[in-house]
Amino acid sequence: MDNNWTKIISTSDSIKAEMIKGFLTENEIETFLLNKKDSSYHFGEVEIYVQAENALKAKHLINSNNLL
Repeated sequence: MDNNWTKIISTSDSIKAEMIKGFLTENEIETFLLNKKDSSYHFGEVEIYVQAENALKAKHLINSNNLL
């Protein structure tokens, strides 16, 4: 991963993370998820990253649509 990616959210809810990723993709914001959850015990976080120049727009879209 290069330095142009910024973490905008970290959540333990992987379904919510996928929904947010899909929403951002629909709004033409390239997104990727980094799953840090333990596969056996299902604890940990899923992190959502966007390009640095899209971070403010992505956070605004998420907050204004009550996705958290």
